[in-house]
Formats: sequence, C-alpha cells, structure tokens
Amino acid sequence: MTDIAFAWSALGGDPALLGQVTTTVREGALQGRLPARELARACVGACALAAAESAARRAGLSRVPAVRVDDGAVAAAFTSERHLRIDGREPVSFAPLSRFWRTADGWVRTHANYPHHRERLLAALGVPGDPALVAAALAERSALEAEEAVYAAGGLAVALRTPREWAAHEQGVAVARRPLVERERLDSAPARVRAPAPVASPAAGLRVLDLTRVIAGPVATRTLALLGADVLRVDPPGLPELPDQQADTGFGKRSARLDLTADRETFEELLAAADVVVTGYRPGSLDRFGLSPEALAERRPGLVVAQLSAWGAYGPWDGRRGFDSLVQAATGIAAVEGSADRPGALPAQALDHGTGYLLAAGVLRSLTEQSAEGGTRCVRLSLARTATWLTTGIRPGGPEGAGDAAEARDTERGCREGGLSGTFSAGSARRAGAAGGATPSGESRVPDANGAEGVGCTDDADAVDGRSRAGSAGGTETPRGGTRASGAHSANDADGGCRVGGGSGDVYEGPGAWLAERGSRVGWLRYVLSPVCFVGGPVDWERPPGPWGADAARWV
Repeated sequence: MTDIAFAWSALGGDPALLGQVTTTVREGALQGRLPARELARACVGACALAAAESAARRAGLSRVPAVRVDDGAVAAAFTSERHLRIDGREPVSFAPLSRFWRTADGWVRTHANYPHHRERLLAALGVPGDPALVAAALAERSALEAEEAVYAAGGLAVALRTPREWAAHEQGVAVARRPLVERERLDSAPARVRAPAPVASPAAGLRVLDLTRVIAGPVATRTLALLGADVLRVDPPGLPELPDQQADTGFGKRSARLDLTADRETFEELLAAADVVVTGYRPGSLDRFGLSPEALAERRPGLVVAQLSAWGAYGPWDGRRGFDSLVQAATGIAAVEGSADRPGALPAQALDHGTGYLLAAGVLRSLTEQSAEGGTRCVRLSLARTATWLTTGIRPGGPEGAGDAAEARDTERGCREGGLSGTFSAGSARRAGAAGGATPSGESRVPDANGAEGVGCTDDADAVDGRSRAGSAGGTETPRGGTRASGAHSANDADGGCRVGGGSGDVYEGPGAWLAERGSRVGWLRYVLSPVCFVGGPVDWERPPGPWGADAARWV
C-alpha cells in the first residue's frame, strides 16, 4: 500500500478514487534522514482527494476531478511560516528560550514562544530570562528531571529520546495502538441537505467554528476556507497570540475574541448555526464549556467535530501541552535527524502541517459520509500519532514508496542507547530557500524571482463556472483571490490541469513558483499558495488575513 493509499484508507476513503491522484516528484524537497517528503505528499494528496470527492458530490459531477500533488508546492507549503513576509519583514519563528539545552545526562527541548509559557519555564528553573542562566540551571539536572519539573510548573519541556525509547515509553505504546485517524459516528442525526456548489468551492455554505491555535489546527481550517467555507476563528481574550503566526495561517478566515464564560449566549448562537467545530486544545480542557463531542452533539445534532492534540487523548500524557518541536524530541525524530554534536529537526514542522492537512481531509470525508448516511461525526488526530507513522510506517522514495529505505529503516543505528547523552547518527539534513516581489494593494501575484512561474490549480479546459483559474503566458488576473500569474504556464497544461512550478527536470529549486503577494489589513504580504490541487479547484484564498481578534463574533 502506498503512503497516500494508507492515509486515504485511514480516512475511510474509497480506494477506487486513488487512480485520480498523480504526483510530481522533486528531489531535494524536504530532504532529511526520515521521509518527511513522503509524509507531506501523502497528507496533502489525501486532503486534495477528499476535496475533489466533495467537489464532485456538491457539483453533481459523474466523476471525481483529477488531483495533482507536486512535491514543490507541498515543500513550500510545509515551510510557509519561513517564506512569509509582512511589509518585507521576516517573521521570528522561535523565541530565544525555545530550543535544545544540554542537561547533566543529555538534552531537553523547551518551548517558550508564548509569554505565559516563558514565565512558567523560568519559574520552574528559578532563574531570570537570561539564556546563560537557563543553560546553567538545566545543565545541573537530568533531562527527565527537567521535563517533569517544567511540566509541573505548567511549562513545556521534553527530554530527548531515541525512537526505541519512545516505543517503550507508556505514552508511545498508547499512541502506537491507535489508528492514524480516529473516526466515530456519535448518533443517528439525519443527513443534512446541502445546496449545490461550484467545483471551485466544495465547502461553500459551510460554517466552521475554529477553536485552534499555533499551526496544525489553523492549517486545517485555512484549507477549509480555501475551499469556500465561512471560517470564524474564536480565541479567549486573555490568551496571547503571535501576530506573525496568525498572518500565515489566517488566510480566508475571520478572527474574533470571545470569553466563553461571560459571552456564553454569543457562543451558543454561533454553535446553533455551525456545521463544523474544530478544536486544538489539550484533550478535555474545553469540556467545562460544554465542548466535548458528546455535549456538542446533544445541542447541535449533525455537526462534524474535529479534535487535534499533541500527544493524543489517552495514555499518561493525555493532558499535557505540546508542540511540533517537542513531539519531534520525545518520539526520537530529533535524535535521528541530529548529529554527533547535537539533536536535529525535520526540514519542516511536518508533524504540524501534515496533521493539519489530514484533519481537513477528515472533516471533508466526514461531511461526505454524513451527506449520505447522517450522524454527528467526530474525527481525532494527534501530532504524536503522525510522528509514529513517519518513523515506522512511511516508505522513502517516489510516490509508490520506491527507493532505498535502508537509511531510514536503520536511523537508530549510531544513536547511543539511552539517547540522552548527545551522541546521534552522523550527517545533516539539507534545506531550501525563497524569493519574492510586489504589486498594487489588494491584488496578489506570483513573483518572477529566480525563474519562478505558475500557481495553484486550474481547469484543464475552459474556466469552471465562467471563472478563469490561472494566468496565461502573458499574465492574467483571476477573480478568485485576485491572483496574477507572472510568466505562468498555459491553463491547458497536459498534466491534469494543476499548475506545475518552474525548474529544471524534477529537482526542487525553492518555493518561488508557489509564492504570491497581496495587500492586507496587517500589511503587504508575501505568502505560499495552498498545495491542495485538483482540476477546477481554487487557486488562492478569497480574503487575506486580518488582525488577530479584530472581527465580530458572528457569521456572515
């Protein structure tokens, strides 16, 4: 079974549809010891197929549109936060105290991007915010001691482990026993009748209540917004957000702040008209607000509830906070990708992005099933389960999993037993770079730097529903998102209708072909277009991101 087929099966998809998917393999994309490229390709491919399946159903097509997965588009999207520019400024991805630190017996990874997490980390260590003092305090403790002390203080720190250690850990065992995508039908609510929708907007008319933060959840809801859903992100007013992170993942959405205790009536009004609720907080942390799947099903039968967590809703770590970088450290990924000198990392925050696309696919497949069979649906994913798939299930190589898998299968060789002393497999991962440009405010375009050309997806014949889907060789504006392709390929490419980036042969030469620019309320943006690509599908988001929490908490 190929990796895309495995993901599609986990989503409950019809295997007969897999023939609609074709892949452009690009060497050098998301390159490392572990098969991050193959993971990313599978997650995006499954999501695009779920979108195409939904498009066929909503538009009344007799056949599901063809899907194209381009490694270049996928690699650019999985590193979108690195390529974002706001008025020419490069965002800061990690705070100074979010990093690996040496301990008395190995390494520990901390996460302190948010002010409250930084304060709790420092409180646990009993030091001020000087990195040198933090390093000294951690150097006196064992990695496991630091992990537990910081967790007890409400902060985030994870001891580095090898894959073998994680597999033997109680949480690792619990995670491995679960399916990649957990799917559940909660009741026998009647099927919801939805109006027909154009191929380019298979989620049109759907209202998505977005209660997620950071990357994975917002990537899922950003994808639903691309497909036409009305996505309203709701955050508590007292919990800070990183503006640059919101700018990267806020495309197509509106953002509001709402106190779920004081403004309960407003939230219930939102819920009463919602079709999908997506949550990305620790398992059980929203239950007190009546946001468990069961409580939501009682008040709004026929919902699709999508839940995302770091470690899963089971095992001894079910209540712990987590981020992609911490999951990489705990599950052995950082050890495998490291060197003899220090731990490493995947070439992208692939657990976040990959799980986000799988979550969007889970929502789309649940909506498709519900339209035929009814029932309130629940879909659950975790970063840790995606990590287990990466380290034990993904096959390196081309789209069929071809290639020499020996290096990935033996990645733990060379890791010192115990894995906390700082000795890992030799070598290093390779990375890729970026490019940009500018146009009048309100439009977006694909930059022409470094030979970049082509955007998104287009119909392989005439524009669907009278809309142009891509630029021609002369550069044509498209109504959806105002995207202008500079020097783009013809809209009638002989490759399924999806836009293919520039470059020589099948080599990834950077993200330039999949970058666009446009004005917004937060500044002039350079950003990465979505890799979710099917014939007749959308090229760009209808709206750019706005300031975090600046919109009204109501449906449009």
